[in-house]
Amino acid sequence: MNLQRLYDMQRELDAKIELQHELKKEDLVDEKILALLVELGELANETRCFKFWSVKPPAERAVILEEYVDGVHFILSLGLTFGYDGSETSRGLAEEAASLTEQFNRVYQLVSTFKDNLFEENYFLLLDSYTQLGEMLGFEWAEVEQAYLEKNQINHERQQQGY
Repeated sequence: MNLQRLYDMQRELDAKIELQHELKKEDLVDEKILALLVELGELANETRCFKFWSVKPPAERAVILEEYVDGVHFILSLGLTFGYDGSETSRGLAEEAASLTEQFNRVYQLVSTFKDNLFEENYFLLLDSYTQLGEMLGFEWAEVEQAYLEKNQINHERQQQGY
């Protein structure tokens, strides 16, 4: 899976946001990490994988994919912040969890690990684990990429509209 196109698009969106909101000199790492955690929670909520007390089914696949892609945006943005923008994600660093809930917990833990130790290896471990989460959700990379392109366009439009 080649991420270079997505990194390039994210770089452009980040630059637009920073310019429009006069954030060029701001350190946004904590904000991006919190945003990623929030998006991860929204994704988990849509899958309902942890809601053992409920019989309500998960959200539609398209809704789950959109939430997943929101997380991709923030992971790419964090990578760009530190220059960790390698074009290939799969480094074989992460092991797949036994269940979807366990994988969500693993990704949460890796976000925290990355926040505490902003090392390249921790970033790519997070990226690999998030990619595995997408695979466990049943997404093919081509559809993730297409959904990213669509959401990126929406995000550009939102910035033009003063979102």
